[in-house]
Amino acid sequence: MSIGFNDGSRPELHVYDGLDKAPCAGEHFLIPGPAGGLEAVMACPENREENGPIAIICHPHPLYGGSMTNKVVHVVAKTFGEMGLPTLRFNFRGVGHSQGQFDQGRGELEDLVAVCQWFKQRYPKSPLWLAGFSFGSFVAFQAHHRVGAERLLLIAPPVTKYDFNARTQIQIPWLVIQGGKDEIVAPDKVSAWVRRHGTSVAYEWLDDASHFFHGRLSHIRDVIKQRWS
Repeated sequence: MSIGFNDGSRPELHVYDGLDKAPCAGEHFLIPGPAGGLEAVMACPENREENGPIAIICHPHPLYGGSMTNKVVHVVAKTFGEMGLPTLRFNFRGVGHSQGQFDQGRGELEDLVAVCQWFKQRYPKSPLWLAGFSFGSFVAFQAHHRVGAERLLLIAPPVTKYDFNARTQIQIPWLVIQGGKDEIVAPDKVSAWVRRHGTSVAYEWLDDASHFFHGRLSHIRDVIKQRWS
């Protein structure tokens, strides 16, 4: 099944809603979501271990240019791929070819849940890792317990803009990466929030990194590999 667009500005994208077929690596496709199709792209490395972990990465704020092509999101996906993990990036509702409209994080949470269910159907015995950058870290944080994630990566979490108070204690390995020169998320507020969680969270402070980690993207890759390889 494919969805086309009448204005001719967007190509047809196939909707993968069953287990009989799998999208090719690098192919943009649609996952059925609560507000319509969600644009996604997968990568599956050759060095993947059978029943090894899989990872989903969430992008920053849709109303400020955030999408699955964001450089931080791309670097996280590439890093996980180098570690042997199949990865999936997707656009929240209203972004790119994804249908629907921005919903203040509520609908985006449901988008992520639908994507997790779709991905887990294809890798039912694989542990799920969730990652998110900025707004995407909030959505991943909110969803991790509900979708049964076994690891959680939050990059520049906007703890003063959204509710990051966990309903239940986080009991899985989780990692927070924060830039010391973040001009959008207050670094000291993130540090204070991390301290409240004690030793349950691993925290990496990149002193000279801005919010978008310009010139410091390789540091994100290095931290993830050092912590989780």
